[in-house]
Amino acid sequence: MPLENNHLEYEKLLQIFSSIYPLSDDLRNAIVENSDIVHAKRKTKLLSAGDRSNAIYFIVKGAARVYYLNNQGIETTTWLLLENELLISVYSFFAAQPSFEYIETIEDCTLISLRREMLDQLYQHYIEFNFIGRKLTEQYYIKNEAQANNLRMLNARQRYDQLLESNPELISRVPLGYIASYLGITQATLSRVRKQK
Repeated sequence: MPLENNHLEYEKLLQIFSSIYPLSDDLRNAIVENSDIVHAKRKTKLLSAGDRSNAIYFIVKGAARVYYLNNQGIETTTWLLLENELLISVYSFFAAQPSFEYIETIEDCTLISLRREMLDQLYQHYIEFNFIGRKLTEQYYIKNEAQANNLRMLNARQRYDQLLESNPELISRVPLGYIASYLGITQATLSRVRKQK
């Protein structure tokens, strides 16, 4: 079923969902009706440490990051995300506990926001949506494990090369300080690695 003009932001999200499991018209409509379009300027905090996360976001347009502060107030970026990716503080959202993380936009963003209670309703009323949710959760954990393994097993050069191979667009759109933090290296090391290319 074609989307109305005012719902075109949902096109890619629904394509991703339907590539996992065919969506009925009822489910497509329920997703649109139970979520919101959010426009957020660059450097907007969508979640701060100490707050409870009650929304999961799909990035229609823009870039965002997830980070935390250590005891000395030093930032560590744990996720860098672009269009067509889900943006979430996993622990806070699923455990309904205060977050230790921040979620912040890097660019002006258009997002689709789905609140926790709406997600639960979709799971209750549409069995097929549970399958989609499980597959998306599996993809998240695979990506998270790959990132953790890269930090444990690869040197700075290899981490940077891996990022270039898997997500080269990040290099041109995300400040180098965030990229260095995501790779677990200093900005000076990142600059040195980039000069060696």
